[in-house]
Amino acid sequence: MTGTNEVSFKDRMTKAAGKFAGSRFVRAIMAAGYSVITFSIIGAIFLILTIFPQAFPIPGFAGFYANTLGRFASLFQVVYSSSMGILALVFAGTFTYTYTQIYQEEEHINVVPMNALLMFLMAFFITVPQLVWKNGSIQFVQSLKAANIIGGGYAVSTSGITRIASVGIFTGLVVGWLTVQIYRFTIKHNWQIKMPASVPAGVSNSFSALIPGFCVAVVVTVINLFLVLAGTDIFKILYIPFSFISDIANTWWGFLIIIFLIHFLWWFGVHGATIMSSFYTPIVLANMAANVKGASYFFAGDPMNAFVIIGGSGATLGLALWLTFRAKSIQLKEIGKVEIVPAIFNINEPLLFGLPIVYNIQLLIPFIGAPLVSGIVGYTAVTSHLVPKIIVQQPWPTPVGLSGFIATASWQGAVLSIVCAFAAFVVWYPFIKHYDRVLLKKEQATAATN
Repeated sequence: MTGTNEVSFKDRMTKAAGKFAGSRFVRAIMAAGYSVITFSIIGAIFLILTIFPQAFPIPGFAGFYANTLGRFASLFQVVYSSSMGILALVFAGTFTYTYTQIYQEEEHINVVPMNALLMFLMAFFITVPQLVWKNGSIQFVQSLKAANIIGGGYAVSTSGITRIASVGIFTGLVVGWLTVQIYRFTIKHNWQIKMPASVPAGVSNSFSALIPGFCVAVVVTVINLFLVLAGTDIFKILYIPFSFISDIANTWWGFLIIIFLIHFLWWFGVHGATIMSSFYTPIVLANMAANVKGASYFFAGDPMNAFVIIGGSGATLGLALWLTFRAKSIQLKEIGKVEIVPAIFNINEPLLFGLPIVYNIQLLIPFIGAPLVSGIVGYTAVTSHLVPKIIVQQPWPTPVGLSGFIATASWQGAVLSIVCAFAAFVVWYPFIKHYDRVLLKKEQATAATN
């Protein structure tokens, strides 16, 4: 009876998590997350050019920098601001485009992803200016305070228009989702201008988007109007719940819960990293941008692949090395040979499904425990200021050491990355050694009977 209940629970968990991971919204979120990597890397390169003296505190280097590359620091800052300063547009724009494309392919309706993207840009910029109800009319907020410069309703900083940067990601997602749903509704109900077949596709698409685009503009404007009359706006409304979520994620226990859930889901065969990152990606992007401006968050950029899950989910880089060079059983040694190269680039599906780790109760504890330990080591080192904060989002396949260096623009980050990988293997060692002995005995018994 217990076995039946266990199987039933596993089935329900797998089905529920798999359904969520495969949902249209999550798939669009993941595409959006990938889209910002290019811009964050470009921004990171030019950011590093502006902070060379801090990244390489070599005697005399600061003076050399000031007389050479330092002369162009403002230009480097412009490039950084033009990449990282438009994160909301890139992230939410890609989400909208992909979300529409998924509906187009799966519901076979005549929605055009590019039209949806352009409608989103219009709708999003309707929400960007700050407005107030004053003296019986809607007016732009005006403020010339040094810490709060707002002209014509647009809050600006050295990074450009504030609300189109990382601070606007959550609002952008909501506006993007709303845009797609309105567009989808109008097309499904045939609220569109249809042109003859002889009309060029570009012209036809423009007219077919006219009524949906008008509906998007009206709905977003009405929502904006009611919020302004209530003394707020969509950014301020969304700040409350999302800042609450961010506050939790930025605590040590919230961070550890995220790590736990990633691996708990993975153990059921569901891509836990995909599910959880769909929630936390906007948070780490916003925190990374804040770190550049002086904040000090650990949960920023890509701390997981830099310091936590080195080698892949479960922090299995050390495990892969041990299997390749120290395992006694043929099964584990062969798996190690297959996994050793992918593990360097944080890919470990051969271990997850070949060892296996998924549904293997003997390896559940180290699979969850190892990344928790490496996460604690990384979190402690950064928050205690032994290692500089994360200011760059490195590509997730970046090898150990290099990933920590890029993330923090420091040699200390490189060392921490290696230390975290070692700490994770310390957790793995007794469990995998025991598992190796068990499999070796089975192989020897099988060979004896044959």
